[in-house]
Amino acid sequence: MLDASRSQLLSLDVPTVAFVAVCLAAMLGILLIVAWAQQRNVRALAWWGSAYLIGASSIALWVAPAPLFQLPPELPQALTFLACGMVWNGVRLFHGRRLLPIAAFAGAIAWVILCQMPMLPPGSHARIALGAVVVATYTFFIAFELQRERRKSLYSRTAAIVVPSVHAAMFLMPIGLQVLLPDDHAAGWLSVYALETMLYAVGTAFIVLLMVKDNDVDIYRNAAFTDHLTGLLNRRAFLDSALRLCARHGNRRQPVTILMLDLDHFKSINDRFGHAVGDEVLRTFANVARSSLRSDDIIGRLGGEEFAVIVPEPMELAARIGERLRAAFQQAGIAIAGHPIGATVSIGAAVSYEPVTDIGMLLGRADAALYRAKHEGRNRFYAAEDQPGQGARALAAGRGGPAIEPATLRPARAYARRAK
Repeated sequence: MLDASRSQLLSLDVPTVAFVAVCLAAMLGILLIVAWAQQRNVRALAWWGSAYLIGASSIALWVAPAPLFQLPPELPQALTFLACGMVWNGVRLFHGRRLLPIAAFAGAIAWVILCQMPMLPPGSHARIALGAVVVATYTFFIAFELQRERRKSLYSRTAAIVVPSVHAAMFLMPIGLQVLLPDDHAAGWLSVYALETMLYAVGTAFIVLLMVKDNDVDIYRNAAFTDHLTGLLNRRAFLDSALRLCARHGNRRQPVTILMLDLDHFKSINDRFGHAVGDEVLRTFANVARSSLRSDDIIGRLGGEEFAVIVPEPMELAARIGERLRAAFQQAGIAIAGHPIGATVSIGAAVSYEPVTDIGMLLGRADAALYRAKHEGRNRFYAAEDQPGQGARALAAGRGGPAIEPATLRPARAYARRAK
């Protein structure tokens, strides 16, 4: 008696559940399409909305008692896998990555082909397992794309494994339900699983809308703190970020190093090739700097062709970072926008091992080292001595400068090995 009551509670009317799922998916799809119509610049909303509508169609075809025309039995599930692929591509598009339309259709195509094999008859455990694996794979990739946006910290590295695993495990649940549980219990739990999937779909749709809203907020926020030409922090935002970093590391008695960077002969570049090419040189330098620096280094454009970087490291390692940036820009600056530019950058650096109460003084020391790099021939890295008033020394030299002293850079190599 008790078992019968429990089975009745667990079992749900399949047509009712399917009808609710179709209505829910269609409503969410229309909601996302309307959101896209209001924000045409967010093309990912169109992909997501279309995916939900395709998902609603697949459920309707799956449970339709008497279709108006004969359809292949594999079509409803194939449409479900296509919807998953479109959601994945929408996430990629939202984060500025290229679309993979072939991958969006890959799951559906593989499903149709594999279902023709005799070992995968309709309703078999093997076919259910195959479908769950396809959906779980797409879900894993969706979660992975979302996790790629996080900083490469210990937290994000752990979440990048845990979150996709949880998402994939949810869609692999039918395999265990069908194989491990008796038929009467498995049917009931599969109904519960269907309800969980609908809740998951609702939650995903609202997460998508929150992502779009947060992205809009970030755009407006970044507009106030970002240099419009290079995409780097502007002067005010850089100084605010530098002060916070200096305060944080000063309390721990950890060193910070500021690099002042100035593009060599930039006025001559503008005079010879025009301001449009000069702007492209600035953008090229910004891209090289972003690729040469680490996630916890802070870079900003102070104005004109002058930039600044703050590195939470001692001078030895900061010299290696600065030299890497200098050499990379020297290579990238050979030709820009189809013109033989030969652009280079000079760098001056200053370090502080004490809490920084006046960042202007530290910037002044770095600027004095930059002046020395310019005076000595440009395209080189000069470092101010640890104590103010002791001048500057060449830790790393560019084209035409003195050779790097092995004894000077030996501590940096040892530090780099410890950092790894």
